[in-house]
Amino acid sequence: MNSIKTRFFLFLALALLTGAYAQEEPTEQQGHVNTNKFRQMYQEFTSPNMFRTASGAPGPAYYQQQADYKMDIELDDKNQKLYGEETITYTNNSPDKLEYLWVQLDQNIRSKNSPALDKNNEKFAPAESPERFVDKYLKEPFDGGFNIEYVKDRKGNPLPYTINYTMMRIDIPEPLQPGEKISFSIKWWYNVNNHVTNRARSGYEHFPKDGNNTYVIAQFFPRMAVYNDHEGWQNYQFWGSGEFALPFGNYEVNITVPADHMLEATGELQNRKDVFTRTMMKRYEKATESFDEPVVIVTQEEAEAKEKSFSNRKNTWEFKAESVRDFAFATSRKFIYDAMAVKMGDRTVMAESLYPKEGNPLWEEYSTRVVAHTLKSYSGHTFDYPYPKAISVHAKNQGMEYPMICWNYGRPDEDGTYSDRVKYGMISVIIHEIGHNFFPMIVNSDERQWGWMDEGLNTFLQYLTEQDFMENYPSRRGKPSSMVTYMKGNQDYIAPIMSNPENVYQLGNNAYGKPAAGLTILRETIMGPELFDYAFKTYAQRWMFKHPNPEDFFRTMEDASGVELDWFWRGWFYTTDHVDIGVKEVKKFFVSPQPNDKVKEIMAARNIPDTVPFVFFAEEGAENYTEALKNGSLLEHSTPLNEYILDNFTPEERSKLKQPNYFYEVTFEKPGEMLMPLIVEYSYTDGSKETVKYPVELWRKNDTEVSKVIATDKELSQIIVDPKEETADVNTENNYWPKRETKSEFEAFKERNQK
Repeated sequence: MNSIKTRFFLFLALALLTGAYAQEEPTEQQGHVNTNKFRQMYQEFTSPNMFRTASGAPGPAYYQQQADYKMDIELDDKNQKLYGEETITYTNNSPDKLEYLWVQLDQNIRSKNSPALDKNNEKFAPAESPERFVDKYLKEPFDGGFNIEYVKDRKGNPLPYTINYTMMRIDIPEPLQPGEKISFSIKWWYNVNNHVTNRARSGYEHFPKDGNNTYVIAQFFPRMAVYNDHEGWQNYQFWGSGEFALPFGNYEVNITVPADHMLEATGELQNRKDVFTRTMMKRYEKATESFDEPVVIVTQEEAEAKEKSFSNRKNTWEFKAESVRDFAFATSRKFIYDAMAVKMGDRTVMAESLYPKEGNPLWEEYSTRVVAHTLKSYSGHTFDYPYPKAISVHAKNQGMEYPMICWNYGRPDEDGTYSDRVKYGMISVIIHEIGHNFFPMIVNSDERQWGWMDEGLNTFLQYLTEQDFMENYPSRRGKPSSMVTYMKGNQDYIAPIMSNPENVYQLGNNAYGKPAAGLTILRETIMGPELFDYAFKTYAQRWMFKHPNPEDFFRTMEDASGVELDWFWRGWFYTTDHVDIGVKEVKKFFVSPQPNDKVKEIMAARNIPDTVPFVFFAEEGAENYTEALKNGSLLEHSTPLNEYILDNFTPEERSKLKQPNYFYEVTFEKPGEMLMPLIVEYSYTDGSKETVKYPVELWRKNDTEVSKVIATDKELSQIIVDPKEETADVNTENNYWPKRETKSEFEAFKERNQK
C-alpha cells in the first residue's frame, strides 16, 4: 500500500472511529430560543439610523442643540448667598418643533422640602453621636433651593413656567421651529450650603481659626436640559447620584466677589489686568513660559495676610468660554495660586492650582504637576486637550469636576505631615477629576442615565495615568483583581453596569471599578493594546463635543478593531455574571501497541480490520496501559507514531516530525457564567514554562467545560489558569493542578499572630 492510500485509509478509519463516540440515538425534545452567549446583540441594541450609524459614528442627520449664556453673578461672602441673572439663547438644531423648554434646577435638591431627603430606607439607630442627633432631630433643615424671581422673554414680558422639583418647564408663546433661536432671562438667588457639614458637590468650607470661607460653586444657575434624537427632552429628575446631562454652548460670565479674593473659573479671564496686581501679572507671564515647574502667583504669605483683611470693596471677574457644557468657579481670600505651562501640540495650556495654607506642603509639591501629567497622558489616549487651562482646587472631602476646573481633597495634618494614603489619595483624585475634562466634559455622555460612561471610562484612563506617573503606583481601581470581592458578593446587592446610577447599590464598584476593570481586560487580555488603543481613540475623536450613547461606544470599539465583542458587552455590562474558570481534570496518555476494549468494540462494529494502521493511546491506569506496562511494550512504543506509520513518510517528512513522549487531555471547567479567554500556564519537570491563551470562542459550543490535548516531549508538573490574575476570576482555588493546599482562615489567623 503506498503512502497516499495509507493516509487516506487511516483518515477514513479514524473518522469512523471518532464519529462513533459522538453519535447518540435522537430523542424528541422541546425547542428553545437562542441563548448562546456569542449571539449578536440585535435584541439589546436599537436599530441604526440617520442620526447614529451601525459603526458607532454620528450619522449624516446627527444634531445637537446649543445653549449660550450671559450671566452676572454676585457672591455675598458675609451671608453665604449667591445672586444671579442670566440670558439664555437656545438654538433648536433638531428637526422637531419644540412646544416648551425644560430647564434644570439642580440646587432644588437642597431645598428643605426636597423629596430626595426621603428617597432612602430608614431605620432607627439605637445610639447617635450628639452632632448627628442635633442634625437629625433638632436643627431646622437647610433650605438651599433656587428662589426664582422671574422668567422673561427678550422683550421683558413674563413667561409662564412650572417647577417640578429639579426641573422647570418654560411655556413659550409659539413652538420653536427647526433652525430657530429663542432668548429668555431668569433671575434667581439661593443660600450657599456648607459642603463639609451639609455634604454636596458645591458650596463653601468655613475655617473657624481665621473666620474665612473657601467657595467651590457649581450647579449655581438654571441650566438647559438636553434634547436629543433618541429621547427627546432629557428631563429625568436630579436625585443626587446620577449627575448631569447638558448641551454645549458659549458663556460670558461676570462674577462679583470681595476685592481681596483670588478667583478662577471655567473659561478665559478677560480682565486679568483689572483683578491682578502688577506682581501677580509678572508671575503669571513667567508661568506661561515655565514648562518644568509651577510658578507661585499668590504666595502663602500673601494669602495669610489677606485672611485678616476682609475687604469691603468688590471686584468683578469677567470670563468667556466657548464650546463648554457647564460653568463653575472657586473663590476665597485664602487661596494660594500657582501655575505652569503644558505643551499641547502647537498650543500652550495652563495647568493651575488654588489651595489654602491648610493644603501645604502637599499641594504646592504635587497638585499642578499632577494636572500637567494628566493632560499629557489623557491626550495621548484620546485627543489633544482643546481648552486653554485646567485647574485643581483644594476642597475638603470633595472630588468633583466641571469644564476646565475641579475640586479635589487631600489635606495634611495640622503640623504639615501626611501619610502615603493621603498623598496618593490626593494624586489619584486630581488625576480623576482633571481627567473628567475628557469624559464627560468633551465626550459629552449623559451622566444622569449612564454613570459608567464618564466614571468608568475615566477611571480606566486614571489607572493608565497613575501607572505612567510612577512605577508600581498603588492604584485602587483598574486592575481586574480589584473587582473580585465585589463580583463574588451577594447578588441581591449587585446591579448590572447598564443601570441608572440611582438604582444601584454600590455606585463606586458599579460605575467606576467594574467598567474600568473590564476595559483593562479588553486592552490587556482580549484585544491587545494596539487594537484597543486605536479603537478607543477613534471613539473619543468621533464623539468629542458630541453626545454619545452606550451603543455608540460598544459599536465603535468593534468597528475600529475588527474584534467581535458582543459576548463581552452582554456579560460584563448587561448582567452581573462573574468569571470562574478552573482545571477540572488532567488525564495522562502514552502511545500503546494495542487498543483498549472500547476501541476494540468500535473496530468490530465498524468492520475495521486489524491490518489498518492506527496509533493507539493508553490512559495512565487504564487496562491497555497496565497490560502494556507489564510486558514492556509501552516503553518500546512511546514515540508519537508506530514504526509502520513512520514507514509511510519520506526521510524529509520524518525529519520535520515532533517527538512528543507525553500526551495529556486537560479538561477546564467554567462554573462562572461570564465568558473569558482561557489563559493557561503549563510548567514542566525540567523547570520550563509556557503560557497559552486560548480564544474565548473555545466556549462557543460548551459553556461549562472544554478539553485541550497537549502533546509534548516534556512531562507536565503544574497547570495554572489565569496566572497573572488578568480576568477577575473570583475563585482561584480551582485554578491549579495539582490542587494546591490552602490554609483555612483560622489557620492563617493563627500563623499571623504567631509571627
